[in-house]
Amino acid sequence: MSQSPRTTAPRPSPLAFARDVFTPAGPPTPLLGRSRRRFVRAVAYVLTGAVTIMLLGTTATVLSENYGLQSDIALVLALLQAVPVLLAVRRPLLAWAIVFTADVAGALALLSVPTEGRPWPWPPMEIIGMLLLLLLLGLRERRRTLVAVWTLTAVVTVALAFVAPGRSSLISVTALVLDGVVLVVGGALRERGDARRALAEQETISEAERARRTLLEERTRIARELHDVVAHHMSVITVQADSAPYRLTGLPPEAREEFATIAATARESLTEMRRLLGVLRSEDASGEAGGVERAPQPGVERIPQLVEATVRAGLPVKLAMPDPLPDALPQTVDLSAYRIAQEALANVVRHAPGAATRVSVSVDRDRGGLMVLVVNSAPEAETPPLETSGTGHGLVGMRERVRLVGGTLDTGPLPDGGFRVAARLPFTTEEELPTA
Repeated sequence: MSQSPRTTAPRPSPLAFARDVFTPAGPPTPLLGRSRRRFVRAVAYVLTGAVTIMLLGTTATVLSENYGLQSDIALVLALLQAVPVLLAVRRPLLAWAIVFTADVAGALALLSVPTEGRPWPWPPMEIIGMLLLLLLLGLRERRRTLVAVWTLTAVVTVALAFVAPGRSSLISVTALVLDGVVLVVGGALRERGDARRALAEQETISEAERARRTLLEERTRIARELHDVVAHHMSVITVQADSAPYRLTGLPPEAREEFATIAATARESLTEMRRLLGVLRSEDASGEAGGVERAPQPGVERIPQLVEATVRAGLPVKLAMPDPLPDALPQTVDLSAYRIAQEALANVVRHAPGAATRVSVSVDRDRGGLMVLVVNSAPEAETPPLETSGTGHGLVGMRERVRLVGGTLDTGPLPDGGFRVAARLPFTTEEELPTA
């Protein structure tokens, strides 16, 4: 049995690998540049500026006076080793490359003068500047770049020790260890910050998706309830059209044919509506939930029962609504009013248990609409809430129902710590204002 040859990815050339490793990980965004506060963004420039001024004077003085290097050469080396620290705020990898090259050049230049037991190849001020650069580098670059930087530093340190073994000192090994520690700390801080930002972004995306899913589920639920409302009317139309020729005597053949056409059209519309509802239903809704969805939908007349059940749950609720109730309320308005009151009371039970609540249902005859008002006072201090924070998804359903009938919804906290839900559900222009 023959085996197909394995295909392996071509290995990158050493030059391409080095180019990838020493390429900055991201755009030259300033350190702390994501902060919204201006003084926080300026902290990085202030600190690096102060270190630059300190290193510039100290390096030039130490190299010329303590090590005996020519003042001109000492000044040039000091400029190359100190000034790029300012660049590290935006481009730490480039700043490190310039300073590291200047440090190596300074170590080679010190071979021309006797060091007399002084630290070599890295004087103390160069070590301080390099540690700051490596910290900034660790906060910005990838892990493999940090490993490559430390490896290159170690290789150069060992090479210089072989060039002048009598000049090497223990401080070179100490500096190499400190360099590794600083790189590890900076890299850990960067990875922790990246993880926190990724988590915050994922939480934002998840919350947006959750809100979108809740909105779609609420719209689907409303569509199912509307199906029951409209299906009832279509069924009535079908029955009336089918029975008209038997109830009304003396109908001409044209009228009988017209009634038959109306009945057939109503049946076809009802079938299409049920087919559309099948798309909206989930697979689980076809079983047990299906029987519940075909049950009569509640309306304003069921609000007293809803209030009574809430009172039994331990919430003091007062109800005010017209008696008798208006006749022939639009079914969409009737159902929406009940659902809004139901959700508002559920929110009170969850977030403000024991709070005194008032439910008011009234008919605005001047503007032609139904008013639903649910107001609760501040919750009692000794009764802990069932939920300390909410997603606001219940309010999403209220808004969708109000928008469905072209009404308005006003929700928000009250000065005394309570909450208010006020919905106005207008009657459609085609329907008459119901009478008591």
